[in-house]
Amino acid sequence: MSNPIPLYADLPVIEETGEHHSWDVFGRTDELGTLNFLRPETVAAAAHAVKDGRVVCLSLPLNLPYPALARARPPYTHTVTRTRGGRDDSLSGFFLQASSQWDGLQHIRYREFGYYGGREEEELDTGVLGIHVMAQKGIIGRGVLIDVARYAQIKGLEYSPTKRFPVSPGMFEEILAFQGTTLKHGDILILRTGWLGWYLSLDQAGREDMQGRQKGGEGGMQCPGFEPSTAMAGWLWDHRIAAVAADNPALETMEVRREEGFLHRRILSLLGMPIGEFFLVEELSEACAARGDWSFMLTSAPLNLPGGVGSPNNAYAIL
Repeated sequence: MSNPIPLYADLPVIEETGEHHSWDVFGRTDELGTLNFLRPETVAAAAHAVKDGRVVCLSLPLNLPYPALARARPPYTHTVTRTRGGRDDSLSGFFLQASSQWDGLQHIRYREFGYYGGREEEELDTGVLGIHVMAQKGIIGRGVLIDVARYAQIKGLEYSPTKRFPVSPGMFEEILAFQGTTLKHGDILILRTGWLGWYLSLDQAGREDMQGRQKGGEGGMQCPGFEPSTAMAGWLWDHRIAAVAADNPALETMEVRREEGFLHRRILSLLGMPIGEFFLVEELSEACAARGDWSFMLTSAPLNLPGGVGSPNNAYAIL
Protein backbone atom coordinates (compact mmCIF):
# COMPACT_ATOMS: atom_id res chain seq x y z
CA MET A 1 0.00 0.00 0.00
CA SER A 2 3.00 2.31 -0.45
CA ASN A 3 1.66 3.43 -3.84
CA PRO A 4 -1.27 5.88 -3.90
CA ILE A 5 -4.68 4.21 -4.18
CA PRO A 6 -6.36 5.37 -7.40
CA LEU A 7 -9.77 6.98 -7.39
CA TYR A 8 -12.66 4.85 -8.60
CA ALA A 9 -12.82 6.79 -11.87
CA ASP A 10 -9.19 5.90 -12.51
CA LEU A 11 -9.56 2.16 -11.91
CA PRO A 12 -9.32 -0.14 -14.95
CA VAL A 13 -12.52 -0.94 -16.80
CA ILE A 14 -13.83 -4.24 -18.12
CA GLU A 15 -14.42 -3.07 -21.65
CA GLU A 16 -17.35 -5.34 -22.40
CA THR A 17 -19.39 -3.89 -19.51
CA GLY A 18 -17.82 -0.56 -18.60
CA GLU A 19 -17.52 -1.59 -14.94
CA HIS A 20 -14.48 -0.55 -12.90
CA HIS A 21 -12.43 -3.11 -10.96
CA SER A 22 -9.62 -2.99 -8.39
CA TRP A 23 -8.06 -6.34 -9.29
CA ASP A 24 -4.60 -4.85 -9.83
CA VAL A 25 -4.50 -2.35 -6.95
CA PHE A 26 -3.18 -4.85 -4.39
CA GLY A 27 -1.94 -7.37 -6.95
CA ARG A 28 -3.68 -10.27 -8.70
CA THR A 29 -2.71 -12.67 -5.90
CA ASP A 30 -4.42 -10.51 -3.25
CA GLU A 31 -7.18 -12.22 -1.24
CA LEU A 32 -8.14 -9.43 1.20
CA GLY A 33 -9.63 -6.80 -1.10
CA THR A 34 -10.66 -3.68 0.80
CA LEU A 35 -9.71 -5.27 4.13
CA ASN A 36 -6.26 -4.04 3.09
CA PHE A 37 -7.53 -0.64 4.26
CA LEU A 38 -7.50 -1.99 7.83
CA ARG A 39 -3.91 -1.04 8.56
CA PRO A 40 -2.33 -1.54 12.04
CA GLU A 41 -2.55 2.21 12.66
CA THR A 42 -6.22 2.14 11.60
CA VAL A 43 -7.02 -0.58 14.11
CA ALA A 44 -5.08 1.21 16.86
CA ALA A 45 -6.92 4.47 16.16
CA ALA A 46 -10.28 2.68 16.35
CA ALA A 47 -9.68 2.11 20.05
CA HIS A 48 -10.15 5.87 20.56
CA ALA A 49 -13.83 5.44 19.65
CA VAL A 50 -14.30 3.50 22.91
CA LYS A 51 -15.61 5.83 25.62
CA ASP A 52 -17.71 3.78 28.06
CA GLY A 53 -16.63 0.20 27.44
CA ARG A 54 -20.19 -0.83 26.61
CA VAL A 55 -20.36 -3.94 24.42
CA VAL A 56 -23.29 -4.44 22.01
CA CYS A 57 -23.80 -7.75 20.22
CA LEU A 58 -24.54 -7.33 16.49
CA SER A 59 -25.48 -10.97 15.84
CA LEU A 60 -28.87 -12.63 15.73
CA PRO A 61 -29.30 -16.03 17.35
CA LEU A 62 -28.17 -18.55 14.73
CA ASN A 63 -31.71 -19.92 14.36
CA LEU A 64 -33.06 -16.56 13.10
CA PRO A 65 -34.52 -15.69 10.66
CA TYR A 66 -36.79 -18.70 11.02
CA PRO A 67 -37.84 -20.04 8.68
CA ALA A 68 -34.88 -18.98 6.57
CA LEU A 69 -35.86 -16.40 3.95
CA ALA A 70 -34.24 -18.51 1.23
CA ARG A 71 -35.98 -21.87 0.89
CA ALA A 72 -32.68 -23.37 -0.26
CA ARG A 73 -31.32 -22.83 3.26
CA PRO A 74 -33.42 -25.03 5.56
CA PRO A 75 -32.83 -24.85 9.33
CA TYR A 76 -29.96 -26.72 10.91
CA THR A 77 -30.28 -29.60 13.34
CA HIS A 78 -28.60 -29.16 16.72
CA THR A 79 -27.77 -32.46 18.37
CA VAL A 80 -26.61 -32.66 21.99
CA THR A 81 -24.90 -35.88 23.10
CA ARG A 82 -24.93 -36.67 26.82
CA THR A 83 -22.52 -38.95 28.66
CA ARG A 84 -21.73 -39.59 32.29
CA GLY A 85 -18.87 -37.13 31.96
CA GLY A 86 -20.79 -34.25 30.37
CA ARG A 87 -22.07 -33.11 27.00
CA ASP A 88 -20.97 -32.65 23.41
CA ASP A 89 -22.92 -31.22 20.50
CA SER A 90 -22.92 -30.84 16.73
CA LEU A 91 -24.72 -28.96 13.97
CA SER A 92 -26.00 -30.65 10.84
CA GLY A 93 -27.15 -28.81 7.72
CA PHE A 94 -25.85 -25.47 9.02
CA PHE A 95 -25.94 -22.80 6.30
CA LEU A 96 -23.29 -20.21 7.10
CA GLN A 97 -25.15 -17.33 5.43
CA ALA A 98 -28.63 -17.87 6.84
CA SER A 99 -28.33 -15.50 9.84
CA SER A 100 -26.18 -12.45 10.71
CA GLN A 101 -23.31 -13.00 8.30
CA TRP A 102 -20.51 -11.93 6.04
CA ASP A 103 -20.42 -12.71 2.35
CA GLY A 104 -16.83 -13.67 1.57
CA LEU A 105 -15.07 -13.13 -1.74
CA GLN A 106 -16.01 -16.60 -3.00
CA HIS A 107 -19.72 -15.78 -2.83
CA ILE A 108 -20.40 -13.86 -6.05
CA ARG A 109 -18.61 -13.90 -9.41
CA TYR A 110 -18.75 -11.13 -11.98
CA ARG A 111 -20.42 -12.88 -14.87
CA GLU A 112 -18.00 -14.65 -17.22
CA PHE A 113 -15.08 -12.56 -15.95
CA GLY A 114 -14.64 -14.45 -12.69
CA TYR A 115 -14.45 -13.73 -9.00
CA TYR A 116 -12.35 -11.02 -7.33
CA GLY A 117 -9.03 -10.83 -9.16
CA GLY A 118 -10.48 -12.66 -12.16
CA ARG A 119 -10.25 -16.02 -10.38
CA GLU A 120 -12.07 -19.03 -11.75
CA GLU A 121 -13.76 -21.97 -10.06
CA GLU A 122 -10.66 -24.19 -10.21
CA GLU A 123 -8.69 -21.70 -8.13
CA LEU A 124 -11.48 -21.33 -5.59
CA ASP A 125 -11.60 -25.11 -5.25
CA THR A 126 -8.06 -24.93 -3.82
CA GLY A 127 -9.25 -22.53 -1.09
CA VAL A 128 -8.31 -19.23 -2.76
CA LEU A 129 -10.48 -16.33 -1.51
CA GLY A 130 -11.83 -18.53 1.30
CA ILE A 131 -13.40 -16.98 4.38
CA HIS A 132 -10.40 -18.23 6.39
CA VAL A 133 -8.34 -15.41 4.85
CA MET A 134 -10.74 -12.84 6.31
CA ALA A 135 -10.75 -14.75 9.60
CA GLN A 136 -6.99 -14.63 9.93
CA LYS A 137 -7.02 -10.89 9.22
CA GLY A 138 -10.03 -10.17 11.41
CA ILE A 139 -12.55 -7.43 10.67
CA ILE A 140 -11.52 -5.03 13.39
CA GLY A 141 -11.61 -1.27 13.11
CA ARG A 142 -13.74 1.84 13.49
CA GLY A 143 -17.38 1.16 12.82
CA VAL A 144 -19.83 3.86 11.75
CA LEU A 145 -23.60 3.44 11.97
CA ILE A 146 -25.56 5.29 9.30
CA ASP A 147 -29.06 5.38 10.73
CA VAL A 148 -31.33 6.09 7.77
CA ALA A 149 -34.43 4.84 9.61
CA ARG A 150 -33.94 7.35 12.47
CA TYR A 151 -33.03 10.14 10.04
CA ALA A 152 -36.15 9.52 7.96
CA GLN A 153 -38.34 9.55 11.06
CA ILE A 154 -36.87 12.83 12.34
CA LYS A 155 -37.06 14.50 8.93
CA GLY A 156 -40.56 13.24 8.22
CA LEU A 157 -39.59 11.44 5.02
CA GLU A 158 -41.90 8.98 3.32
CA TYR A 159 -40.15 5.84 4.45
CA SER A 160 -41.01 2.28 5.43
CA PRO A 161 -38.82 -0.75 6.19
CA THR A 162 -41.04 -2.73 3.82
CA LYS A 163 -40.80 -0.38 0.81
CA ARG A 164 -38.03 -0.01 -1.74
CA PHE A 165 -35.87 2.98 -0.77
CA PRO A 166 -32.41 3.24 -2.39
CA VAL A 167 -30.05 5.19 -0.12
CA SER A 168 -27.85 7.23 -2.47
CA PRO A 169 -24.34 8.59 -1.85
CA GLY A 170 -25.93 12.04 -1.48
CA MET A 171 -28.24 10.79 1.26
CA PHE A 172 -25.32 9.07 2.99
CA GLU A 173 -23.60 12.45 3.05
CA GLU A 174 -26.74 14.11 4.45
CA ILE A 175 -27.11 11.56 7.23
CA LEU A 176 -23.43 11.71 8.15
CA ALA A 177 -23.63 15.51 8.38
CA PHE A 178 -26.82 15.26 10.46
CA GLN A 179 -25.13 12.81 12.82
CA GLY A 180 -21.96 14.91 12.95
CA THR A 181 -19.92 11.96 11.70
CA THR A 182 -16.79 12.34 9.58
CA LEU A 183 -15.63 9.25 7.73
CA LYS A 184 -12.05 8.04 7.97
CA HIS A 185 -10.08 5.69 5.74
CA GLY A 186 -10.60 2.09 6.80
CA ASP A 187 -14.05 2.65 8.33
CA ILE A 188 -16.58 -0.19 8.41
CA LEU A 189 -20.03 1.10 7.51
CA ILE A 190 -23.27 -0.33 8.89
CA LEU A 191 -26.60 0.88 7.53
CA ARG A 192 -29.66 0.70 9.75
CA THR A 193 -32.77 0.50 7.60
CA GLY A 194 -35.10 -0.68 10.37
CA TRP A 195 -35.93 -3.83 8.39
CA LEU A 196 -34.64 -6.32 10.95
CA GLY A 197 -36.37 -4.55 13.83
CA TRP A 198 -39.60 -4.74 11.82
CA TYR A 199 -39.05 -8.43 11.01
CA LEU A 200 -38.45 -9.33 14.66
CA SER A 201 -41.76 -7.66 15.56
CA LEU A 202 -43.68 -10.12 13.35
CA ASP A 203 -45.46 -13.14 14.74
CA GLN A 204 -44.53 -16.59 13.42
CA ALA A 205 -47.17 -16.49 10.68
CA GLY A 206 -45.79 -13.16 9.48
CA ARG A 207 -42.25 -14.54 9.41
CA GLU A 208 -43.36 -17.62 7.50
CA ASP A 209 -44.99 -15.34 4.93
CA MET A 210 -41.59 -13.77 4.20
CA GLN A 211 -40.01 -17.06 3.09
CA GLY A 212 -39.16 -17.32 -0.57
CA ARG A 213 -39.93 -13.68 -1.39
CA GLN A 214 -36.35 -12.52 -1.98
CA LYS A 215 -36.43 -13.39 -5.67
CA GLY A 216 -38.63 -10.41 -6.52
CA GLY A 217 -41.52 -10.27 -8.93
CA GLU A 218 -45.11 -9.74 -7.87
CA GLY A 219 -45.37 -10.08 -4.11
CA GLY A 220 -41.59 -10.08 -3.80
CA MET A 221 -39.70 -8.55 -0.93
CA GLN A 222 -39.07 -4.82 -0.83
CA CYS A 223 -36.86 -3.01 1.64
CA PRO A 224 -34.55 0.00 1.93
CA GLY A 225 -30.84 -0.44 1.36
CA PHE A 226 -27.77 0.76 -0.48
CA GLU A 227 -28.40 2.17 -3.94
CA PRO A 228 -26.90 -0.41 -6.35
CA SER A 229 -25.31 2.14 -8.69
CA THR A 230 -21.75 2.60 -9.89
CA ALA A 231 -21.91 5.96 -8.09
CA MET A 232 -22.39 4.08 -4.82
CA ALA A 233 -19.51 1.71 -5.59
CA GLY A 234 -17.33 4.72 -6.38
CA TRP A 235 -18.35 6.57 -3.22
CA LEU A 236 -17.45 3.58 -1.05
CA TRP A 237 -14.13 3.02 -2.81
CA ASP A 238 -13.09 6.68 -2.77
CA HIS A 239 -13.78 6.84 0.98
CA ARG A 240 -11.55 3.74 1.44
CA ILE A 241 -14.32 1.83 3.19
CA ALA A 242 -13.03 -1.54 4.43
CA ALA A 243 -16.38 -3.38 4.60
CA VAL A 244 -20.10 -2.66 4.51
CA ALA A 245 -23.09 -4.19 6.26
CA ALA A 246 -26.78 -3.58 6.86
CA ASP A 247 -29.66 -4.89 8.92
CA ASN A 248 -31.57 -6.04 5.85
CA PRO A 249 -31.35 -9.32 3.88
CA ALA A 250 -29.24 -8.11 0.95
CA LEU A 251 -27.34 -4.89 1.85
CA GLU A 252 -28.73 -3.21 -1.26
CA THR A 253 -32.32 -2.10 -1.69
CA MET A 254 -34.82 -4.71 -2.82
CA GLU A 255 -36.28 -5.67 -5.16
CA VAL A 256 -33.15 -5.94 -7.32
CA ARG A 257 -33.79 -4.45 -10.77
CA ARG A 258 -31.87 -5.75 -13.73
CA GLU A 259 -31.59 -2.34 -15.36
CA GLU A 260 -29.90 -0.88 -12.27
CA GLY A 261 -27.39 -3.67 -11.79
CA PHE A 262 -26.36 -5.60 -8.70
CA LEU A 263 -24.24 -3.93 -6.00
CA HIS A 264 -22.95 -7.32 -4.85
CA ARG A 265 -21.12 -7.67 -8.15
CA ARG A 266 -19.90 -4.09 -8.18
CA ILE A 267 -18.31 -4.16 -4.74
CA LEU A 268 -17.83 -7.80 -3.72
CA SER A 269 -16.58 -9.19 -7.02
CA LEU A 270 -15.01 -6.11 -8.62
CA LEU A 271 -13.68 -4.25 -5.56
CA GLY A 272 -13.18 -7.09 -3.05
CA MET A 273 -15.36 -5.41 -0.41
CA PRO A 274 -16.95 -7.82 2.12
CA ILE A 275 -20.72 -7.53 2.56
CA GLY A 276 -22.57 -8.08 5.83
CA GLU A 277 -26.29 -8.83 6.09
CA PHE A 278 -28.82 -9.26 8.91
CA PHE A 279 -26.69 -7.21 11.33
CA LEU A 280 -28.57 -6.68 14.60
CA VAL A 281 -28.34 -2.93 15.25
CA GLU A 282 -31.46 -1.82 17.16
CA GLU A 283 -29.65 -1.61 20.51
CA LEU A 284 -26.67 0.02 18.81
CA SER A 285 -28.95 2.67 17.28
CA GLU A 286 -30.37 3.60 20.68
CA ALA A 287 -26.92 3.68 22.26
CA CYS A 288 -25.44 5.88 19.52
CA ALA A 289 -28.37 8.31 19.63
CA ALA A 290 -28.17 8.57 23.42
CA ARG A 291 -24.50 9.54 23.36
CA GLY A 292 -24.66 11.57 20.14
CA ASP A 293 -21.85 9.62 18.53
CA TRP A 294 -22.35 7.08 15.78
CA SER A 295 -18.79 5.73 15.72
CA PHE A 296 -17.44 2.84 17.78
CA MET A 297 -14.87 0.07 17.70
CA LEU A 298 -16.09 -2.94 15.76
CA THR A 299 -14.74 -6.45 16.18
CA SER A 300 -15.82 -9.35 14.02
CA ALA A 301 -14.31 -12.82 13.81
CA PRO A 302 -15.45 -14.82 10.77
CA LEU A 303 -15.04 -18.57 11.10
CA ASN A 304 -11.54 -19.79 10.29
CA LEU A 305 -13.00 -22.26 7.82
CA PRO A 306 -10.58 -23.14 5.00
CA GLY A 307 -12.19 -22.41 1.66
CA GLY A 308 -15.40 -21.14 3.26
CA VAL A 309 -17.80 -18.98 1.23
CA GLY A 310 -19.41 -17.07 4.10
CA SER A 311 -19.58 -16.96 7.87
CA PRO A 312 -21.67 -15.86 10.82
CA ASN A 313 -20.52 -12.34 11.67
CA ASN A 314 -19.64 -12.92 15.34
CA ALA A 315 -19.58 -9.13 15.67
CA TYR A 316 -19.59 -6.63 18.54
CA ALA A 317 -19.64 -2.87 18.78
CA ILE A 318 -17.61 -1.47 21.66
CA LEU A 319 -18.68 2.02 22.69
